Amino acid sequence: MKGKKQFTFAALFCALLAYSGTLWSGGHGAPGADAKPVDKSKELPVRRIPNIPAAAEAYYAPDDYHLIAQTQDPDAQKPEGSRIGGALTYIFTDDGKTIRRINDRGQDACSYFFPDQKRIVWTSTKDHMDMPLGDWGSQDDYPQGAELYTSDLNGNNIVRLTNNEYYEAEVSISPNGEWIVFGRQIDGNMNLWRMRADGSDEQQITFTEDWQPGAPFYLPDNETIMFRAWRSSEYGKVFPTPMTVFTIKHDGTELRQRTFDRDMNWAPYPASDGRHYVFVRIVDRNWEVFLGDLAGGEPVRLTYNIGFDGLPSLSKNGKKMLFARSETGRSNLSTYVMDMSSFDLGPDQYKGIPETVVPENAVFVTDFNVTGGQ
Repeated sequence: MKGKKQFTFAALFCALLAYSGTLWSGGHGAPGADAKPVDKSKELPVRRIPNIPAAAEAYYAPDDYHLIAQTQDPDAQKPEGSRIGGALTYIFTDDGKTIRRINDRGQDACSYFFPDQKRIVWTSTKDHMDMPLGDWGSQDDYPQGAELYTSDLNGNNIVRLTNNEYYEAEVSISPNGEWIVFGRQIDGNMNLWRMRADGSDEQQITFTEDWQPGAPFYLPDNETIMFRAWRSSEYGKVFPTPMTVFTIKHDGTELRQRTFDRDMNWAPYPASDGRHYVFVRIVDRNWEVFLGDLAGGEPVRLTYNIGFDGLPSLSKNGKKMLFARSETGRSNLSTYVMDMSSFDLGPDQYKGIPETVVPENAVFVTDFNVTGGQ
């Protein structure tokens, strides 16, 4: 793999997903001839959402029925060459009966519902279409000028929250609707930030150099953020890219390491019970979704598929999981729903944020700075 460009899968979530194996032009590894057979009978009930274009990184609304996602659209600004892009923001229902486009220009990335389900936040290059397109799938070429916006559920009453020429994406909202958390890249250096729902009171949360934090999501206490990070110095050199899951208070204090291995713990998304989360690892050259526990212990494998399963998220009631699945490449990426009701992950199970029991042979992170580089 030396000398080949490594892509992060998702136009849509911007996380490094390169590993030693054949790369699809869409950014994730094909199963290849040596991939082991997969017993799909082990999966919980799964269904594909019908009647929608290729889409991924979908998140449920508070009603656990509507969802928002980046959807491939011919009206989007076209990516150049093998770069990842070409998506716009859509809202649709998980039965495929309703579909609505929110934005009609530029390129869009991450998006999320406010808890009152009256407004949404989304990332777009719509006001910087004259800037170089960049690549949503490469930390070395993220689209500069990707800004954050809010709008109503029809894409009207748009409010631009950021106004610069940085890369801003990987956005989500606290359960009480008061805070927006997102990733911002300045001069190639990625960090987490928060701001009020109206875009005011911006505050930087992490102050890292080598580490590249992203995919931040609030836990139910409205002040603890879960995120994953990788080292920039390992980008494109170690396969699969080691990623660590952390939590941190949104004022930048109380950083906690939550995974203690050199595995690819990618795309973590927390359950509303404040304890469990779904995430992605590679198993026998297949991308698979797992259920992790902040209290520690071995994760539970959820998907069994030759190809790619990733970008998982959970409904607010904890009964359903959205994820992207493909066996042939990014052009055939579809959004699926898994029945998670047997795990009892809903908000009625919230008993606080647990500490993680450190396993034997733990690999500790000692070089992640969070307070102004101190």
